Amino acid sequence: MHLFYQPALTPADAAGLLTDEDSRHATRTLRLGVGDTISVTDGRGNRFDCVITRADKQCAFRVVAILSTPPRLFSVRICVAPTKNLDRMEWFVEKAVELGIERISFFIGQHSERRVLKLERIEKIAVAAMKQSLQSWMPRLDEAVPLAQLIPSVSENQRFIAHLPENVPAEPLIRSAEPSGRYAVLIGPEGDFSASELQQATQAGFTMVTLGSNRLRTETAALSACQALNFLNQ
Repeated sequence: MHLFYQPALTPADAAGLLTDEDSRHATRTLRLGVGDTISVTDGRGNRFDCVITRADKQCAFRVVAILSTPPRLFSVRICVAPTKNLDRMEWFVEKAVELGIERISFFIGQHSERRVLKLERIEKIAVAAMKQSLQSWMPRLDEAVPLAQLIPSVSENQRFIAHLPENVPAEPLIRSAEPSGRYAVLIGPEGDFSASELQQATQAGFTMVTLGSNRLRTETAALSACQALNFLNQ
């Protein structure tokens, strides 16, 4: 299956156009032509089975069938501080989207080494991962904001913070979370959370959890949390 992304497409449309980038990929890389079949997703749960009607600089198609995929019975939101090495954060986004995730929220903590994050490349990586894994839902990606601003905005009913202070018992995430929930997990920067950030999070209802006995890099911890919650709901 060749899956493309066209967020402007709606179920009411009988025809449409691929984006310039997808048109080039379809006609030049895949060498698709008039009469070939493709699938297009709007990133909102709809997959359109289509027939190409024009294959030049902009690829046109006719919709022949629509398959709607409902949202999952649970949702995963990972709130993570961008790493100093941006490649590591891009790796996390790619793999998290492939595994399944509804939302990724970036934040700047008091100990963050990276304090600016541009979403344009992150969004491209997420779109590519969605298409590669043949999914019809595009995760929401949030601009980086200070952690103190993010915490009060988290409305998920099961909220966790991955942090294990010395001599304080904490349950593993997979045993603390309950199935079919709306989850949000805070993953700190390379310098970890500050004491005041931990206090703010726990006062806001975040439960401290562990992701195992090994010390994990930020991006590994974020992906581990994502996988644990997906596994819990299989």
